[in-house]
Formats: sequence, structure tokens, C-alpha cells
Amino acid sequence: MLCNLLPFLGFSQETQGEKVSGIYSGISFSRFTKVIEKETGYQFFFKTEDINNIEVNISAYKNDLEDILDLIFMDTGVRYTIDKEKRVFVHRSKGFYTALSDGFFEKDVTSMDEQIQNDENYLDRAYAKNKLWRIGAAHPVQMGEMAVLTGTVYGLKSKEPVFGAVINEKNNDTRVATDKNGRFSISLPLGHHTLYIQHLGQFQEQRQIELLGNGNLHLQIDESIVALDEVVVSSDRLSNIKRSEMGVEVLSVESMKKLPSTMGEVDVIKSILTLPGVKTVGESSVGFNVRGGAADQNLILLDQSTIYNPSHFFGFFSSFNADMVDMVELHKAGMPAHLGGRLSSVLDIHSKYGNQDKLHGKGGIGLLTSRLTLDGPIGKNTSFLVSGRTTYSNWLLDLVNDKSDLNAAGASFYDFYFNLKHHINDKNILKLSSYWSQDNFNFDVDTLYNYSNRNLNINWTHYFNKRLESEIIIGYDHYRFGISGRENDLNAFDFDFNISQYNIKLHFDYDFNERHSLNFGWDNIYYRLSPGNRQAIGTTSIVIPMSVNKEKANESAIFINDLFEVNEQLSFNYGLRYVLYNFLGPNEHYQYSPGLPKNESTIVGEATFANNEIIEAYHAPEIRLSARYSLDNFTSLKAGYHTTRQYIHLLTNTSAVSPTDTWKLSDSFIRPQQGAQASIGFYKNMAQGMFETSIEVYHRRMKNLIDYRSGAELLLNNEIEQDVLNTEGKAYGLELMIKKPTGRLNGWFSYSFSRSLLRTASDEFSEKVNDGNWYPSNFDQPQDLMLVANYEFNKRAHVAINANYSTGRPITLPVAKFYYNGSEQVYYSDRNAYRIPDYFRIDLALNLEGSHKVKKLAHASWSLGVYNVLGRDNPYSVYYTPVNGILKGYQLSIFAQPIPYVTYNFKF
Repeated sequence: MLCNLLPFLGFSQETQGEKVSGIYSGISFSRFTKVIEKETGYQFFFKTEDINNIEVNISAYKNDLEDILDLIFMDTGVRYTIDKEKRVFVHRSKGFYTALSDGFFEKDVTSMDEQIQNDENYLDRAYAKNKLWRIGAAHPVQMGEMAVLTGTVYGLKSKEPVFGAVINEKNNDTRVATDKNGRFSISLPLGHHTLYIQHLGQFQEQRQIELLGNGNLHLQIDESIVALDEVVVSSDRLSNIKRSEMGVEVLSVESMKKLPSTMGEVDVIKSILTLPGVKTVGESSVGFNVRGGAADQNLILLDQSTIYNPSHFFGFFSSFNADMVDMVELHKAGMPAHLGGRLSSVLDIHSKYGNQDKLHGKGGIGLLTSRLTLDGPIGKNTSFLVSGRTTYSNWLLDLVNDKSDLNAAGASFYDFYFNLKHHINDKNILKLSSYWSQDNFNFDVDTLYNYSNRNLNINWTHYFNKRLESEIIIGYDHYRFGISGRENDLNAFDFDFNISQYNIKLHFDYDFNERHSLNFGWDNIYYRLSPGNRQAIGTTSIVIPMSVNKEKANESAIFINDLFEVNEQLSFNYGLRYVLYNFLGPNEHYQYSPGLPKNESTIVGEATFANNEIIEAYHAPEIRLSARYSLDNFTSLKAGYHTTRQYIHLLTNTSAVSPTDTWKLSDSFIRPQQGAQASIGFYKNMAQGMFETSIEVYHRRMKNLIDYRSGAELLLNNEIEQDVLNTEGKAYGLELMIKKPTGRLNGWFSYSFSRSLLRTASDEFSEKVNDGNWYPSNFDQPQDLMLVANYEFNKRAHVAINANYSTGRPITLPVAKFYYNGSEQVYYSDRNAYRIPDYFRIDLALNLEGSHKVKKLAHASWSLGVYNVLGRDNPYSVYYTPVNGILKGYQLSIFAQPIPYVTYNFKF
């Protein structure tokens, strides 16, 4: 009956119907039609036998029904027609018009260059999605025979490889992600397949392929290509559900640009502070604390280079110009096996590389800083990126009310980043990355401070075959700070500290298949450290020259990590890292009586060691273990256990990271820090993927931490072991996050409850802090709430708000005074027994884009905002000082009033 009616109906594939939204996972087509009929004005007509065994697995958001049906009926032989009255006729007749006829736009693919060139020449790039690409050479096929499809995903405009794009083949439930060089390898049965490609929710692509044998398919994709609108089959929105690792947070530069910031500068460090489990001890402090760990327990990497001090301008800015940053990954619940050397977390910053198309540039002019980034091609196979930033901030210091103390104050900084990328051939890629930064500041004309970072590394990536690749990294990292005092000629001095490390890394990746991959290799770090050197300036200075013994050490590690997906429900990520650490001569140190406190009275001798002689050796394994079990497509449980060790320590008497902090290598007295963390989490996406929720619970134990005796001297101390206390720690907490990643209104809410406690170790024979009881660390802030919200009025304007509340950090206060031998003495409380007032701040930002016309000399935008809208006087610290013989307390605040800002941004 249906077939007799069809010829008399007026059909139209261009009917402007209602949009369809929803997630339809694993349901029958019959059930799907009932849902659509209930939610829209469409009516479906079909024979049951025509749609038997058709299963619907799609996610849609405001899509045309035609686009959705195209995907559902692909490779089924089923066709459909829609009339003007929204009646949908589903049939298998070949006599009616369909979206694609048999053999539509067939094309043989013979080489990467030919395929890319042909892809670019289509006037309507939507056709590229529906062409049939034949891969490999035809030959007699056996039932179930497999072939390996390899290739590279490129950006349409930049011509640069795309990292983290997901290639999904739904019929065989197979998917794979591109590596950092945009490459992928996927095994599929011979025959016809539809591949879906997506990256970070920004674009969706598809390709029709006829797989005849092993071969290559190189793709160019762009966020503006939406031939099938936004029908999503496999999306990174599910990465929080699907990935086996816990505590991994990924931030794109675009999301960071929407956040309100200090003085209008997009800031990497400030952005991660909006995430649960990440805190800071003070306003505008670049140092951060992750799950109860100290600031020095975070490894900060920029393209595999270690950044020891990531701050500028007293901590107001981080060292990373966001224009050259591509992506930021924070590992806070256990780092991968190929990363190590720190106890708490890894902040892995990936830079952009220059595009191979033409010269591009971007920059900005703000109240305190200006920046400029340029990138483009050098010849056929080489690209470059150069990025610089500087400040003109002295005018801000001139506005300080109390000019009597800061009338000679000044501050300046710059940072400079440069990289090159050269494609030697299809199997070899060479990269060079370099970074320089310099800070100079003074609070009076007589004392000058400066510090700098210098980083350089060369990266060679080689592809042995379709499954095995290697990466060799050779690098040099250097950090130094200096102080020059010229208050008078008699006391004039220069002081400096520096640390250098030489790195070599050899990493291998082997893919058994899409569900099983192996990562293994070897890392080596050679440290050279000058803990402090003071010299007199001029012939009249009476300053006594003094130097702390230089230190050397070698840290070598082998690692292996296995990612194995048993099935769609269960996956494991497990690995082992084994580290050998040697503290080397030349050096000399005192020997002390065993079982007694280390001080001058217990010295029994002195040991001297020759150059490169092993003074002390440590070795131990580090475990990496995590697992994921999916309850359904949108719900999963995860658990993990990780152990870590750290062989370098920060010596500081401040809660925040300071430019004058020094580092100390593990030796015979200061043992490597040890940590173990267990965590479990529940993850669920709700409301058709509109909301992502997660709850994580963790517990950490730490050993061989450093705390200090009362009155400890940290600078120019050759016997630092006499002033440090061996300490153990524990941290535990709960983190809740609710995220809305899409829509005009988007953002997230996070809540953290956490404790970070310390206790003098039982084998410490000197003083016991708080009688050996547990006490809060300097960064123990139990309650923390963060709200980040963005509202897009249109494509050219959006407003953002941040609201942050946290418990005040611990502090030690004077609680009484008494007289002894005729002088007034102060009695202090137990360490960290009190807290400064709670912290609360709201920020607002408005971002305005210029017109989106394609043919413009430059595209401009404005960032306007107010930091600390309420003008709340949040305390950074509380301190006491005698005034006319009376001890008075004072509260120090960094920003005690609203701080407006405006920044002009441009790109071309």
C-alpha cells in the first residue's frame, strides 16, 4: 500500500523542518521514531521488515532531521523521503531520490599530497565528507581480513598536525586518537567504512572509505566545516567518562581567554586555580598547591623543559604568554609513568607551532604589558613561531599611596619564546624550542633583585612503522636569581644562586591495536647547583665573601606504561617507573653522632669526597595504576593508586613561591620525599550531555618532607641539615565538579573539602613541632568553592564571572607576653594554630570581538573587566611589629579595592 502511494507525493529533501536535539544510544529505530514524533511534528511511515536490526547511536544538538537520518541509514540500503507536511517515508525502493546515489563522488587515493590537494579544490567542502575514498590495492579478500589505516590529521588553515583528534568507526566499535604529531593508526576489516573525526568539541568531520588493503589517509579538517551540522557520534565530551586516568584536567587557550584575570592578561597558572583541588596561599601568588602538596612538589613543563620559577612581577603574572600556548594538561591524581621527579602534580604546557601556510600574527596592548606573536613558514617543510612580552609597570608603583617607602621602587620583565618545526620526511620530524625570561625589581634604590629562566631543547620524532615511534629529547634548563646591595660602600655585596639541569629522554610508543598501547623509555637528568655565593663589591666593602658548597647529582629512570582497554566497559592504565639517584662529589660535610640531634655539639668528624664520587645513592620503584569501569555510555567509576618520589627540595620560609627561594638536592642527610596517593571517583554526564559531573575522593601519605626549626637560617648555610626537620604529612579530601561545556551559558562549579597536615617524623631527634602532634600545613584550606560562568550574547560579545571563596590559611600568632631578665618577651602559639580571615572575591570580564569579515587587515578584540568587584580587603598575611614599645598587629592585603583593566587584542 505504501509503495503505491509514494509516486503521488511531493517530495523535498530541502524542507525546513524542526531541529532535533538529544542523545540516542543503542536504541532501535522504531523506538527512535516514537521519541521524535513525540517531541516534534514529524510522522514516520515504514514497513517493519525494512528497519529491522537498525540501531541508533547518535548525539544531536539542534540538527536537521535529514542529517540525522543520513547517518542512521548509511550503509544500510534504506532510503527516506520527507514531504512538506513533515511526513517521513522510510523505504528500500531505488526508484526514489536519495541523499547520495551509488558510487557518488568515488575517488582513488594514491598519495597524501594528491589527496590533500584534491580535498582543497572542492568549492563546497561538504562534498569531501561524502566522497568514497579507496584505500590500498585491491586483491582477493578472505572473510574477516584486516588492514591497517594510517594517516595524519591536519588543520585546514594552519596546515599543522592536530593533536588529540578522535577517529571513530562505529560499526566495529573502534576508535583511536591522534598523537602530538597528528598521526593515527587504526585496524579495520576490509570493506566500506564511515570514519568520524572530532577534536575538542570544535569541529566534526566524516570520511567514507573503501578499505582494500593497508594504506594512508591524510585529513584536513576545520572548525567551520559543518556539512552535517553538529551530529556527534564520538566526542571528547565523553573523555571524562571514557579515559582510565583520574584527576586529569585539560584547558584550552580559548576557555582560558574567557576567564576574568588580573590586569587583563590571560594567565595559565591563574586558570588552573579555578579547578577543584588546586589552591594558592595568597592573592596574585603564582605558586599553587595540589591536593595538599607544597608548591615545590609540582613539576612545570613547557615543551618538556622544566620551569623552576613560573612568575613575573612579584607573582602578578605567570611566565607563559598565552598566545603561544596550545593546550594545558594538569595531572593531579598521579602522573603518567614517563613523568616523574615531583610528589604532587605535573603541569604540562604544550606550545603552538608555526603554520605552514602563510605569516600570521597576534598580540595585545594592556595597562601593564604588551605582547606580540608571529608564526609562519620558512621554506616548504619548516615553520617557526616567535612570541615576546614585556612590561611598562613603573607607573603602577608610582600610584602607591605611601611613596615614602617606595619612591625609588621599580619593576620590569620580559619573556621570549621561539620554536622551529621541520618535516624531514614522512618518518622524521625535528623540533627546536627555546624560552628566555628576565625579571628585575627593586623596592629602593640601593637593593636590586633579578631572576631569570633559560630553556632550550631539541626533539627528534621518528616513525619506524605504522605501530612504533620514538622520540629523543635533549635539553638544557637553567634558573638563577641575584641580589645586589649598595646601601653604603662598607656593606656593598652581590649574592647569586643558580641551578642547571641537562636532560636526555628516549621515549617509545607501540600500538598493538586501538585498545592496547605500550609506552616505555629512559630519562636522565644531570643537576649542577650553586646554592649561594656572596661577594663584596668594591675595595671599601667589609662584607666577608662566602659560598655554599656546590652540588651535583644524576637522576636516571626507566619506565614502562601499558594502556589496555579490555572492552567498552573496562580499561586499565598501569605502569612502573624505576629511579636511580646518585648525589655526587666533589663535596664535604660533617659527620654526626648517630641517634642524636645534628648540631655543633654532635659533630664527630668531616668527610671529603672526590669529583664525581658517589656520596649517597637512592633507588626505588614508582607505581602507576588506574582503572575505569563504565556503568553505561554516560557513567563510569574510576580508581587509582600512585607512588612518587622527589629528589630536589625548595628551601623557603614563605608560604608562597618567592624569587629568593633556593633549591637543595637530596644528600646523606636530606632524603628523597616520598608520596603515595589512593583515589576513587564517580563520573556522570546528564541531560543529554549538557552537564558533566564528577566526585573524587583521595588520600595521600608523604614522608621525608622538610620543615624548619625555629629561627632557621636558609641562605648561605653550609650545614642546612642542622636547621631542617624531617617531617611526614597526610592529605585527604573530596572534590565535586559540575560543568556545562556548551550553550550560550557555560562554565562550571567546583567544591573542595581538603586537609593537609604535618607531623615531625618519629626518627627526628631534635625538636618536635607542637610536641610531635599533627598540625596544619601553611596551605591547609579546608573549604574552597569556585564558580566560573560565561554567557555569550552573540558571536562577538560574551561576559564572564568568577566567584571564589576559601577558608583562611593557618598562621602562628603571639598569644602572650612576659618579662624575663628585665626585658619583654613574646610567647607564640603552637605552629599554625590560628587562621587569617576567610577569602572571598568576585571578578567580572567583558570580551568584545570585532567584525568577522574575512577580508580585513587585522581582526581586533577588547577585553574589559574588574578584578575584585566588591573591593573586599582579603588578607594575604597578618604580622606583628612593636610600635612605641607596644606589639601591634597588621593585616597585609594585595588588592584591597576593585582593579579595572582594559586590553586591546589583535591578530592577522
